[in-house]
Amino acid sequence: MGLAGFNPRSLSAKILFLGTSFTFLLFLYLYTNPAGFLSSIKFPSGSGFNFERIPGRCPPRAYANGRWTGPHYRTHNASVMTDKAQALAFAGFTGCASSREFDWHLAADNVEQYPRFPNAQSYTWDVGPSDGCEGFEPLDKARVVRDMVQQGGWLLLGDSITEGHFFSLSCVLHPHVIATPVYTPNSYFDRAWPQNLYLNPDSPLLQEKHFALPPGFNITGTPLATFRRVDLLFTQDNLTRLHATLHPSTAANASFALFSSEAAWSLSPKEYLPLFFDGGYSTMVVSTGGHWTTTLFGGAYAQDAPAPARTARQGLDGVVDFFAQAMQRWADEVQSALAEAERMDRGARKRQVLVRAYLPGHDDCHNILDPWTEVHTPKGASYNWGSIWRYNEVFENLLSGSGAQKKYPDLHYLAIERPGRLRPDAHTTGDCLHIMAGAGVMEGWSHYIWHYVSNELGRGRHSRVNTAAAAR
Repeated sequence: MGLAGFNPRSLSAKILFLGTSFTFLLFLYLYTNPAGFLSSIKFPSGSGFNFERIPGRCPPRAYANGRWTGPHYRTHNASVMTDKAQALAFAGFTGCASSREFDWHLAADNVEQYPRFPNAQSYTWDVGPSDGCEGFEPLDKARVVRDMVQQGGWLLLGDSITEGHFFSLSCVLHPHVIATPVYTPNSYFDRAWPQNLYLNPDSPLLQEKHFALPPGFNITGTPLATFRRVDLLFTQDNLTRLHATLHPSTAANASFALFSSEAAWSLSPKEYLPLFFDGGYSTMVVSTGGHWTTTLFGGAYAQDAPAPARTARQGLDGVVDFFAQAMQRWADEVQSALAEAERMDRGARKRQVLVRAYLPGHDDCHNILDPWTEVHTPKGASYNWGSIWRYNEVFENLLSGSGAQKKYPDLHYLAIERPGRLRPDAHTTGDCLHIMAGAGVMEGWSHYIWHYVSNELGRGRHSRVNTAAAAR
């Protein structure tokens, strides 16, 4: 007999009817919305289960739709900075774990530019439902650290802009992290050195009752974040061979050299992908474009390159064409390696690669003292800054699509450059490309990456942490 035809007459029958109805409705809800139910259950930290949070519904372009508001002075004394030691307070940091070019990253190394403080450090990126961004929670450094410990760390690959992001991250997560190597004033350093953030053994988080380290996690050996200098995402030898395959006529020319003598630092995917898979990371963040110039690629793409070296298109057009070809090769290689790693791990650890849009510089930046309300497109720009959008467009087109139509399901493009493009006032003292830590631009990158991984990607869907993989 169906429920619709059931006519309870006794008290016991009525109770039976109500219990049956409740069970049926509960079963129907769980069957149609299992994720919503599981996301509401609170499991203790270190339980081995990481169910997804409620999705935030704030895609990258919605986040970028916001605006800078302020100035909101973070200290009671809003006077102009008179000592570099004040930079941390103006930035709202309790400290910075990294010691690499400390004052330079905080833009506190030039007394003549002290009047920029505290104004440059006093703006907030404001975004909300009216911008198409819902569920974007305030950044909680303790939760970010917990997620890095329990879900896997971040591997940051890029040029000196990404190095600045790493420094900023070391400030955002202070005092819960320590950084290596420890740099001392005037010490020798190599830009190729890896820089790491580890869980601070003295972090108050370790005293919390429900903060448990996952199996295999080593405080001194498992990094929460690592920066590697990778300007091009391939080595110059990798790119020379690819260029020869695409342009056989140049390969036949013994005097041809794709690259000039300009300095660049890079690694091959065959070097950094094993690090990503075996180092306890779950998120790889890459950004490139700034070193893809006609000066570095001067052998083929300088306007005055010799005729035998010329390719289909000269100048910057040719560099962008080659960039598109190289990035497709890179995406193929990285997605294939991710799929194989997931197969070997049997789906226990889900790894994702995020491509952060590259940020161009602002000419004459030190004469601009406030944020813009709209992006200004200059008539002319230094280096390749006026064409950075073309490099970003290559990645956006390459990684577009969704569902079954997405060729690279584990590679994601983050179009979050607009907040930085509105901040010509936020550059370091020595140039108009690098961004100072504490101005909110790079801190916003960390905030959004954490949101994207934890909410938009639903990292918690991948329920169990593989003990064997974590121990490697």
